[in-house]
Amino acid sequence: MNNTGISKKETRLQNLKTFLLVLTDILLINCASVLALLIRFEFNILELIASSFLYSIVKLSPINTVITLLIFVYFKLYRGIWKFAGVDEFVKIAEACLVSTALSSVMHVIAKYAFDLSFPRSYPLLYFIFLLAFITALRFAYRFIGRIKRTVNANKLHRIMIIGAGRSGATVLREFQTSSHSEGTVICMLDKDPKKIGKYIHGVKVVSNCEHIPEMVEKYQIDQIILAIPTATNEEKRFIIDACQQTNCDLRIVPAIYQLANGEVNIEKIRKVEIDDLLGRDSIKVDLTEIKEYIGGKTVLVTGGGGSIGSELCRQIASYSPKQLIIFDIYENNAYSIQQELRAKYPKLDLDVIIGSVRDIHRVDTLFEQYKPDIVYHAAAHKHVPLMEDSPNEAIKNNVFGTYNVANAANRNHVSTFVLISTDKAVNPTNIMGASKRLCEMIIECFAKISETKFVAVRFGNVLGSNGSVIPLFKKQIARGGPVTVTHKDIIRYFMTIPEAVSLVLQAGYYARGGEIFVLDMGQPVKIDDLARKMIKLSGFEPDVDIKVEYTGLRPGEKLYEELLMSEEGLTKTKNDLIYIGKLSDVDADTFFTELAYLRDECYTDGDHIRDSVQKIVTTYHPNPEKEGVAAHV
Repeated sequence: MNNTGISKKETRLQNLKTFLLVLTDILLINCASVLALLIRFEFNILELIASSFLYSIVKLSPINTVITLLIFVYFKLYRGIWKFAGVDEFVKIAEACLVSTALSSVMHVIAKYAFDLSFPRSYPLLYFIFLLAFITALRFAYRFIGRIKRTVNANKLHRIMIIGAGRSGATVLREFQTSSHSEGTVICMLDKDPKKIGKYIHGVKVVSNCEHIPEMVEKYQIDQIILAIPTATNEEKRFIIDACQQTNCDLRIVPAIYQLANGEVNIEKIRKVEIDDLLGRDSIKVDLTEIKEYIGGKTVLVTGGGGSIGSELCRQIASYSPKQLIIFDIYENNAYSIQQELRAKYPKLDLDVIIGSVRDIHRVDTLFEQYKPDIVYHAAAHKHVPLMEDSPNEAIKNNVFGTYNVANAANRNHVSTFVLISTDKAVNPTNIMGASKRLCEMIIECFAKISETKFVAVRFGNVLGSNGSVIPLFKKQIARGGPVTVTHKDIIRYFMTIPEAVSLVLQAGYYARGGEIFVLDMGQPVKIDDLARKMIKLSGFEPDVDIKVEYTGLRPGEKLYEELLMSEEGLTKTKNDLIYIGKLSDVDADTFFTELAYLRDECYTDGDHIRDSVQKIVTTYHPNPEKEGVAAHV
């Protein structure tokens, strides 16, 4: 391998191809000259031989050939990848042939007066026409041969329909028509713009709009659909994918718009549709300038920095040039993983990774005294609802008193901003995990009343792909051949992506004034049963035929509908239309901290009545929810 990553064998092969191309060009240049004369003499070879024109052309042929080859080198006609040739490449060929003809004409004029050589007046035009035709035909032969191969093998290839006749759709179509990796032939295209229907792109017709996907699949016998509208909103994307799922076609999607802009689209990057493409809403828009101003040059501490949310927090914080980033986590494997990732991507980042528990008061106090963080993101928590139902005292020890320890240390060390990662399960909780997170919010609200530190919480629903979430579970169950287990046919949840959740958290930190609970407008909730069935279909199976869906019943502490607001909370808008502030509940700090002291004693004695004690503080906590659930406020 050389320093470009190309093997010697590949280099030799490329040099041989270039050499053969040069030899062919030499032949074609001279053929163009002779053919131009033959046309002039109407293919009368004897008259041509008898004329002085042939002698003149042959005399100057070596010079003309060398000059033309040098012109071709200048216009990079030996460095193009001709299987991708298009309009730009044709323009280059035309320019090279035009310059060659012009210099050839100048040379003929000089030769006429210097050496008394004569040339027909029609020669330059005819020479240019034939030279352009020959050189173009040779270069574009790569594409024509590939198209002929695909036509011959059409019955063996996928019959593809591209949805989206814009720039990205045209790029994908061209890739399929030229790539050696292509295993399909594009039969037709669809687009939502009625003006494009009936038009052709690279020889393929736009046959209909996106509302007739099943009909077009049947009419054109399509077996693979490619969604090529990277700018589509989530709502548009879900509509199209739902229509595609009514067919038995393999469904794929092109990369994101920034990859198109970078020229990264190729057949290998056209991926299968993931469940992430079907959920949520349009991406959250955050003000990057505000966040950079807020984080840049600051010392930032992230507790639970190795977890799903914590690690993404660290990734995004690192991109905003903090003075120092401290990751605090009890799980050394997770901490090591994010440490290595950040060191590789941000070698100049001042990064410290500290192992320890938020339950260890001395460890937490020492950490704050040593680093004096400006901003704290508290993501460390136990979050698995069923596990915490079996170990309620552990949920209180880690979530509630871990939060208290970190918040207390932040208060005493004059931290500027403290952001708690909360959850929609803290609203009218039916499980101990949700109740513990509501207690965490109350801790934040009380500290906000007595501290100079700006204490805030961010509340959102489930995040896609986080550890222990439903989507990775469904993927494993589908990979095993089923069954896919859903607790209840009517259960619904709010979803968002991890980067979205973290963007919200960072924006909330900038908006913080103290005591707020920030709430994300998460759009429409998702029915988990529908989610399971879509995932089965996206994996190429039929629900309840190939893979069974089983309903296992609600788990302890689980409710049908999650909420984002409690009844006493109202909503106030922020500058970001998708971020709201819940009105503060009236919590008396002195009374609350007294009750919290009693709760600490009880949980550390591992008693059996921890739920009763929690319910006395969190009056909205109801451990035995009714099966029908409650209506969501958002």
